[in-house]
Amino acid sequence: MLATLHDKPFDDDNWLFEIKFDGYRAIAEVHHKDVKLYSRNGISFAPLYPHISEALAQMNITAVLDGEIVVIDKTGRSDFQNLQNYNDDKGLSLVYYVFDILRVGAKDVTGLQLAERKLQLKKIIKKTTGIIRYSDHVVGKGKAFFKEASKNHLEGMIAKRSESEYHTGARSKDWLKVKNVNTDEVVIAGYTAPRGSREHFGALILATKKKGGWIYAGHTGTGFTQKILKELSAKLKPLIRKTSPFDEKVKVNDEVTWVQPKLVCNIKFTERTRDGLFRHPVYQGLRIDKKASEADGADRK
Repeated sequence: MLATLHDKPFDDDNWLFEIKFDGYRAIAEVHHKDVKLYSRNGISFAPLYPHISEALAQMNITAVLDGEIVVIDKTGRSDFQNLQNYNDDKGLSLVYYVFDILRVGAKDVTGLQLAERKLQLKKIIKKTTGIIRYSDHVVGKGKAFFKEASKNHLEGMIAKRSESEYHTGARSKDWLKVKNVNTDEVVIAGYTAPRGSREHFGALILATKKKGGWIYAGHTGTGFTQKILKELSAKLKPLIRKTSPFDEKVKVNDEVTWVQPKLVCNIKFTERTRDGLFRHPVYQGLRIDKKASEADGADRK
């Protein structure tokens, strides 16, 4: 079940409000010691985050859980870029925040109201510390919740209708996301040559999807470490194509190497212009869990 973007916070006693985490959405199928941990399009997270699978196996439960894999910094905030660099910084804390439950034992509970599902979930996951954590919520007071989230520089909040059922794979207006930080998912359409001491490439050419094609959405040359430049360049080279994926000619100052628009990445930015360009976009990392057609930035125009 996917959330729909909403423009501002609100108060409503029929809704509950949770923290919007900045990580990988993950489904966990747990049958005692047998654990499957994967993205909503079936990519296994088990090789990347074995500690989460091990912790779930130790819980000795049978359930299907929905949550988000995040990395928490010393201030208690989740950050997608930290998740990308998790193996390089052992000072960060890996956490699987669980916010919903789809099955308890052999019983499918997706038809229950969200409030009832969360009660059942809390019986299974009682802890709010450690590697597996229950994602708590407040009821009704969305404006105050969002204000507090903004004060603590969190990503934003998710508003959920307390009576809503769970619909697998569907984007629903029963779940709404309200962002505090301007972030989006875009597709890489090409890259420019490196300048000065930089190696591998200079800037990424960004695209968002429209019906039947792609729209130029700006470019970013910031947010890269030397390691990221090298690894991302290796992923882009097999995708090189001779022609631009855009229908219209794109005004870019440097010569561009075009690639097949397949890789999705996260960016943060200050604003979007009237013609759909991102201002001051900063690269945060690849979305290994999403196809180009699934990026949040798709079909915006």
